[in-house]
Amino acid sequence: MPKKSLKQCIHDGEIIIGRGASILTEPDQLRSILDKGDFDYIWIDSQHSAFNEERLVNFCNVADEFDMPVQFRINHARSAYLIGNYLDLGPMGIEVPQVELESTVDEAIDAFYYPQFGKRSWGGASRKVAPEHHGRLEYAQWWNENGVLWVQIESIGSVTNARKLAKPGVDCLSFGPSDLSFSIESYPNHFLKTVDDCARHVAEQLKGTGVAVCLRGVASEDQGRYVDMGVTMFL
Repeated sequence: MPKKSLKQCIHDGEIIIGRGASILTEPDQLRSILDKGDFDYIWIDSQHSAFNEERLVNFCNVADEFDMPVQFRINHARSAYLIGNYLDLGPMGIEVPQVELESTVDEAIDAFYYPQFGKRSWGGASRKVAPEHHGRLEYAQWWNENGVLWVQIESIGSVTNARKLAKPGVDCLSFGPSDLSFSIESYPNHFLKTVDDCARHVAEQLKGTGVAVCLRGVASEDQGRYVDMGVTMFL
């Protein structure tokens, strides 16, 4: 049987573990990290970290040697229109930070997927290679069935509207615990008092949708408690 894609594993509700890395990691050091093979995807950031396009291409090329999906967080929700450009540099997935509006999700979906589901432009010599899928329509179908799109929710407003943000085409709602904590603190009388409350609330909203919930910074010994809440992805 062919190996399931990360996207399919997400939709099947499997427990998925990610590893964060710096886009500045030297190739040999990155190979050493990837060679351990004890995680399902590797995550890199441009929201709070230095970034340039050439580094992104080189990072993704090394990850491809190990067939390791690269999940890339873009710098701002307002940059969602650039998602297609970033994907042409090699990532297998995108995370959009600080999402509040359904219109941002719509823009991200349009830029992430090829027609007829989205509006991503065709091209990109450095984009993710699809074995045996070289024709335009065949590749577009492969991408639409395998690319992984995250929406990051970091406020009480986005938590309470999570079901509306989990539109078809969104694979995961990921948490930003620090920014979410700022938001929680600004609503002292809200029924959601902690990040755990928010994670539980979102997981309940997404039950049966196939859209995963991802939490950051959870120690391995604590993951079981979150799995019981309905969280299936960790970073």
